[in-house]
Amino acid sequence: MCGIGGLLHTPHAPATAPACLEQMALALRHRGPDGSHVAHLDQAELLHTRLSIIDLAGGDQPLYAGTGTLVANGELYNDPAIRQALGPEAFKTGSDCESALALWQRHGPDFPRHLRGMYATALYDSSSKTALLSRDPFGIKPLYYTSSTNGVAFASEPSALLAAGLAPRAIDPARREELLQLQFTTGAQSIFPTIRRLLPGETLCITQGQITQRHTLPALPQPDKATLLTSETEALDRLDAALMDSIAVHERADVPFGLFLSGGIDSACLLTAMSRQPRTAPLRSWTATFDAPGAANEAEAAQALAHAAGTEHETLHITRAMVWQHLPAIVASMDDPAADYAIIPTWLLARKAAADVRVVLSGEGGDELFCGYGRYRAATRPWWRGRKKPWRRGIFDGLDILRQPTRHWRDGIAQAEATYHAHGTPLARVQAVDTAEWLPNDLLLKLDRCLMAHGLEGRTPLLDPVVADVACHLPDTLRVRGGKGKWLLRQWLAQHNPAAQPFAPKQGFTVPIGAWMAQDSHRLADLLAGQDCIAEIARPDRVRALLRDIRGTREAAAAWNLLFYALWHRAHIRALPPEGDVFEALSLQG
Repeated sequence: MCGIGGLLHTPHAPATAPACLEQMALALRHRGPDGSHVAHLDQAELLHTRLSIIDLAGGDQPLYAGTGTLVANGELYNDPAIRQALGPEAFKTGSDCESALALWQRHGPDFPRHLRGMYATALYDSSSKTALLSRDPFGIKPLYYTSSTNGVAFASEPSALLAAGLAPRAIDPARREELLQLQFTTGAQSIFPTIRRLLPGETLCITQGQITQRHTLPALPQPDKATLLTSETEALDRLDAALMDSIAVHERADVPFGLFLSGGIDSACLLTAMSRQPRTAPLRSWTATFDAPGAANEAEAAQALAHAAGTEHETLHITRAMVWQHLPAIVASMDDPAADYAIIPTWLLARKAAADVRVVLSGEGGDELFCGYGRYRAATRPWWRGRKKPWRRGIFDGLDILRQPTRHWRDGIAQAEATYHAHGTPLARVQAVDTAEWLPNDLLLKLDRCLMAHGLEGRTPLLDPVVADVACHLPDTLRVRGGKGKWLLRQWLAQHNPAAQPFAPKQGFTVPIGAWMAQDSHRLADLLAGQDCIAEIARPDRVRALLRDIRGTREAAAAWNLLFYALWHRAHIRALPPEGDVFEALSLQG
């Protein structure tokens, strides 16, 4: 796990100022605290900041082979198989990322088709003056770029492009509208007008500093009816083999690793599979609980699962004071903004776990692949039983808070729905939309930034291609049954760890941000309403009224979105450091 960046020049571009690469490296240092290196090539500079996970002594990057130079962020889980197929003479180091370079020598631009893992890579061929920027099909690892008359600049995070002066600190109003109403932004265009995301599964071909081609690998296979796993027994066997295979490759590391354990189905499945693997030392696991009255609490369930599996388990008790103290830094880590309040426990758990391990496995992807959300079931009902379209209502709709009505906040979701309108059954289509937008632009973005803020690698075994292949071959009856999603995953857990009670009602993992804000509404109301960036988009009197009377979940979500946006704007548009607690940060005007 690392940070990458670089500059791909047009033939007559001016020489790169050393300060530009220095600023990029400094901005990416948290992603790679173990060292930084730059390859200065004929029409390119490739930057790598390293977090050492595999081949600690010999795995520094950039990596070289023939006319190719590679920098990569991520883990390639089929590296041992690639090495066996290509032979030891094709490799100079023990770094798993070197297998991407070896595959490029054999397959050219199609090399990502042969990768199994999470990755963002930049590969430059000095003979053709061509670069390839690639990202894994689920979008687990991020990559951003910006274009100018001098060429293309890229980085693992927009903050590196901003810090180097390669993109202006400005806001795309359409993306801001999405952020406020959805809590994340969709598609390739980031909230910064000149910065774009490399899409999940996309490979960008850049020749002499100009984008010339794009290729995309799909995350989800689209099986025909003849290949569906209609037998539950066969499906369970296939799922068991896939989970155990995925866990085995995701545990491969030369450093200590652990597990985020929520008490839910997904992390319970990971723990169950991990407990079946041979090991010489106990696993480490962590979960979070909250001090607010009535807050969902699965800490006891997680503790019981951990005890049964023999893990060294810790529970982090998150208090309101702790959140207010760290929230400016938490939000600052989300340079590509996702206002998911789960960033709070994720960041705090990562901070705690980073003291003991360098890799954490997490259950992201289980809901999207195995149909865990209630909105999936609602979307597939007949119209006469109350069928509902996902993402049908924005958070601020009907609250009379924003200055201008938001009419286009759903355009990105609608475009994804049009793209997947023929993708299998109605249930599979809704899952495909979430996998294309919600998963990479909210859940995986949150995991990446919150963990990398502490130099911690996050791995997602449920998003392994072998697991996805099983999930995509399930008929709807093995996805949802009796009003319960994740049917096959629950059946597997009942078979291999019945103590996890996979069919028992779950409390969920809801952060009590509304209750915390209500407790300090007298302090937050005037501070938030007084922010220039908030007054630009919302009526201050209505913001004060909202904060002083947080009645329900929509009001709490709206208040949280405004607080998130104010802190995010302070960090990434005004470029102010996250100093002090939330009240001090909002009090300082620059």
